[in-house]
Amino acid sequence: MKHLFAALCAALAGTAWAEPDPANWQDVLDEANGQTVYWNAWGGSTTINDFIEWVGTRVEEEHGVKLEHVKLTDTADAVSRVIAEKSAGQDNEGAIDLIWINGANFSAMKEADLLFGPFAEALPNWRFVDVDGKTVTTDFTVPTEGFESPWAMAQVVFIYDSEVLPEPPKSAEAIREWAAANPGRFTFPQPPDFLGTTFLKQMLIELVDDPTILQQPAGDDYAQVTAPLWDWLQDVTPDLWRAGRAYPQTGPSQLQLINDGEVDMAISFSPGEATTAIANQQLPESARTFVLEDGTLGNASFVAIPYNASAKAGAMVVADFLMSPEAQLRAQDPEVLGFSTVLDMAALSAEDRAGFDALELGVATLSPAELGQALPEPHPSWMTRIEADWAERYGVGN
Repeated sequence: MKHLFAALCAALAGTAWAEPDPANWQDVLDEANGQTVYWNAWGGSTTINDFIEWVGTRVEEEHGVKLEHVKLTDTADAVSRVIAEKSAGQDNEGAIDLIWINGANFSAMKEADLLFGPFAEALPNWRFVDVDGKTVTTDFTVPTEGFESPWAMAQVVFIYDSEVLPEPPKSAEAIREWAAANPGRFTFPQPPDFLGTTFLKQMLIELVDDPTILQQPAGDDYAQVTAPLWDWLQDVTPDLWRAGRAYPQTGPSQLQLINDGEVDMAISFSPGEATTAIANQQLPESARTFVLEDGTLGNASFVAIPYNASAKAGAMVVADFLMSPEAQLRAQDPEVLGFSTVLDMAALSAEDRAGFDALELGVATLSPAELGQALPEPHPSWMTRIEADWAERYGVGN
């Protein structure tokens, strides 16, 4: 009778009373057992889809949590779904339990109180995360405050065919000159694809007089600050693949263009992607990777839990597993994903550390020293405005 009364009180009190507490991990595990977690995540890469399927197998084996991958083309679609549910008063039993998220989408959900948490820093595997050496507590300058959990590190690299392009261009100006001399041999994914927008941000960081201004929200000086980017694009666009009248829709479709001999290089946010693509016969053996002379953007990939998720406990179990040495080692394997880890090697056991030490990064993967220090992401407001401006100026059909 006592337990029944408590359950009735919890139901009457609403979701706030019944929220799972990540600090009581055994209770979280007990509640998660039998739950189905709907993870909304980008579905444009076969290797990532396969990794998520493997994660689902492991969390079901270990914790009885079933994972369903809801494949997205744009993370904003998941954000819009949560906003719609909020507007309809659906504060419980939401359709989305976990989102692969960062940047402007995270900022918008956090500001609108659409996220469950804080939870990340209470997860058991957080103790392995490299908080001091990696950008895992801010997301595009916005403090995460425990409302999202990191699972991969990324840094911009450029993939190229070394047999066709032995000396790739390593600056914005060099790319402009090379594109003019080799029309049709370069392109980038069409914004708002995240890689396409990332390319625009990468060029802006190099072209702007003072990159530190990009760490603040875009203000009244937006037009002045971004003018060098639009000048650069005005010169380069006519020399792009198909004269800028069409763009690949995703990162993998860029790689296909290299493999088909149509273009000579592509942007990637995964330092190990070229090696993985060679192993999967998606790129020729001569594919290699380079970074720009003045550095390239870096950030973390995160997962977050909507405020009205149906399976918050199960979502936390998935988020925790993603930070486990087992999952991080698999993600860093170039034959799987080739992602960089969020973990601090010094925090791992000798056995787990040995697994990372034994990884062969592959012939097309740059070492950490070759990658250099990653450049910080601009404030999300720059990305939002640049995407809209690019669509108006250069969107296909304009």
